[in-house]
Amino acid sequence: MKYIFTSDRLGFRNWRSSDLTFLNKLNSNKEVMKYFPKTSSKNENMKFILKMKSMFNTKGYCYFVVESLQSKEIIGFIGLAYQDYEAEFTPAIDIGWRLMPEFWGKGFATEGARRVLIFAQNDLQIKTIFAITPVINHRSIEIMERIGMSYQYDFNHSKLQAYKSIERCSLYSANL
Repeated sequence: MKYIFTSDRLGFRNWRSSDLTFLNKLNSNKEVMKYFPKTSSKNENMKFILKMKSMFNTKGYCYFVVESLQSKEIIGFIGLAYQDYEAEFTPAIDIGWRLMPEFWGKGFATEGARRVLIFAQNDLQIKTIFAITPVINHRSIEIMERIGMSYQYDFNHSKLQAYKSIERCSLYSANL
């Protein structure tokens, strides 16, 4: 089976080593990585792919590769990840997304995130999902609110202390 699940326009699948070329393009795009400490190297991207494949094999979820069902083109990733960095709410499962800019503003992130929440609830029986983004990332916050997540509070992210412009983050949650 090519896709683990689909939405109206999107197919969700696990990672392949051959996805490295796309991930290098995504994670080297300065606009995409605006709210992250830095762009990622080819080596970091391969480690990410291996981590996602392992997470899927052990937990049944990851940040899934997302393809357009119409064009079969990879548009980014949307999914779940286990987070255990130092914070009041961790360990936790978060939902996240990252798409190429040409797919922004078309409802793909919202559609995909809604479908991932359904997968989390129905297939994985997960009860609570979190989402975290720097407080200045208004587009991601809008998506969190559109998919029914509730604002909890702002906090200083323990992994972003050296990056003052993005250290302050908003925490959202959804009870499934």
